Amino acid sequence: MIAIFDIGKTNKKFFIFDEGYKIVFEESIFFQEIEDEDGFACEDIMAISSWIIEALGAAIAKKEFDFKAVNFSAHGASFVHIDKLGNIVTPLYNYFKPFPESLKLKFDDLYNLENICQETCSPELGHLNSGKQLFWLKYEKPKLFHKISYSLHLPEYFCYLLTGKLVSGITSIGCHTMLWDFKSNCYHAWVVSEGLDKKLAPIHSSNINIAFTFQGKELTCGIGLHDSSAALIPYLKSNNNPFVLLSTGTWNISLNPFNKSPLTLSELNQDCLCYLTYKGSQVKATRLFAGGIYEERVNQLAKKFNVEESYFNSLPVERLAESSTNEAEQEYYHLVSDMVVSQKKSTDLCVNSSQIENLIVEGGFAKNKLFIKLLATAYPTMHIQIAEVAQASALGAALIISNKK
Repeated sequence: MIAIFDIGKTNKKFFIFDEGYKIVFEESIFFQEIEDEDGFACEDIMAISSWIIEALGAAIAKKEFDFKAVNFSAHGASFVHIDKLGNIVTPLYNYFKPFPESLKLKFDDLYNLENICQETCSPELGHLNSGKQLFWLKYEKPKLFHKISYSLHLPEYFCYLLTGKLVSGITSIGCHTMLWDFKSNCYHAWVVSEGLDKKLAPIHSSNINIAFTFQGKELTCGIGLHDSSAALIPYLKSNNNPFVLLSTGTWNISLNPFNKSPLTLSELNQDCLCYLTYKGSQVKATRLFAGGIYEERVNQLAKKFNVEESYFNSLPVERLAESSTNEAEQEYYHLVSDMVVSQKKSTDLCVNSSQIENLIVEGGFAKNKLFIKLLATAYPTMHIQIAEVAQASALGAALIISNKK
């Protein structure tokens, strides 16, 4: 058995997988946000840390769960900053926290922001570029910066919490952090120039296991994974042919681990970026704010035609293609049709010239039959596959720590 903590931005989940990788225990918890020293909302890292310790201890006490390993998947771009004694010295700053315009200009003057974005394969995203969070601390909060001995991305911090081992994982470093030079395959020169690399723990492979003892039980711990990279793992291990994973929700993220072409400036300007797999190889990705727009538009249609929002989800796909549909159905059809047009433009950016045979769709839109039908029409030469993997990020973290081929 394997214990996995899947730490999302909103919900935190704890799973136990059996030997067949089926979930035999699941717990979900929500934490109220607190405020950082500037009054901006942020996650309560102390409460999350306490919950992890308590949840793991409670699971050990249940004799039916004889797990041998623990791992983590967590959202990226969040640093936990600790001092030489391992104490947390700053809040877990929210990556939506506004980044000072003056500091953005300073960075651009020093390093040429456009070049850095292209070389690190990341758009300019403020604090969502975690490397720039360190830059912000150095120049805006120098007293706090000097207290920091190590800055650990969230998944690797949880590994440290249990094992005391200081590590940096490649999946966390390579996700829109602006830290990693994808061409040179090392920290970017600007990171070294600012001395930020001295705040970062030694880099380790994401599939190493660290032995530790917790409440008298001998376990192994993974170093954690960025959740988007973790979600790819079940598909990489089960598909022999090239594919693109379309992960749908508020944002629709297209992930292509088979496109090795360098990120162009044109792609970058269209919200294209790159991740790194647990093996350190490039994943080209694009994102589209499809789910957010869809929810807003469906809400508007429901009010306009005085129906429940669920009415549109229950419409037969065959009927929506007929000319006899009513006005509400026609408008809904056009909404989804326009969305698929936008989705194709977004996904095409990461497909590029790579030979993709399968488009795997997971998340909310995988259940929308009209979306899937129109997507299949948009990609007539691809096999549209509905993902059947539950909790892909957590499963990916479990597969890695078990070293399952």
